[in-house]
Amino acid sequence: MSAEARTAGGGTERAAVTAAPVRRRGEALESAIHGAVLQQLTTDGYARLTMEGVAAAAQTGKAALYRRWSSKEELVMDALRASLPPAGPAPDTGSLRGDLLAVVTGLRTAMVSDLGAAVRAIMSEIDHQRAHAFLELVLERVVEPTTALIAEVLDRGTARGEVRPGAVTPLVTDAVPALMLYRIKMCGGGAVELDPAAIVDEVLLPIVRRP
Repeated sequence: MSAEARTAGGGTERAAVTAAPVRRRGEALESAIHGAVLQQLTTDGYARLTMEGVAAAAQTGKAALYRRWSSKEELVMDALRASLPPAGPAPDTGSLRGDLLAVVTGLRTAMVSDLGAAVRAIMSEIDHQRAHAFLELVLERVVEPTTALIAEVLDRGTARGEVRPGAVTPLVTDAVPALMLYRIKMCGGGAVELDPAAIVDEVLLPIVRRP
């Protein structure tokens, strides 16, 4: 065998070793797979994401994916469900404006994060019928918890006399997430366009404060 062949053969062997699956099980393996899904969504989009690509990025075998998820849609849904953080308790800064700023800032952070980019990639690429399950997940894990936090903060403001009676309605609590989703999806808005202070001071407070 020539030196060139031996060198080429050695390179092939090294590449094979590098590409070999990493032995992981249980939560460690699933966490690596979920991370690979989000990475592929943000870099390549939903349409180009494949089970083979996710397996390679997670350094595991494709069979490991199919033992857990029967399709790409099921895998992506599970990755989102596992990665979306809980809403947490309502902030209590001592002021209505401070509490609302904390809620809106938290939502902005989620929307401009890698996870938020992954969700936007899904919603912009797949048809309405297939998007329904993903939309339900976003509503359940992001939008509804946010509106609940806003309602709690406004109710507390009402008790303190900062919010006019009767101002806390579903339309009012929907205003912030609706505006932010519109800006980031329809207008291509990023962190600058989703300024929490402007949203609180120019939109929400004028609606709810006492005259």
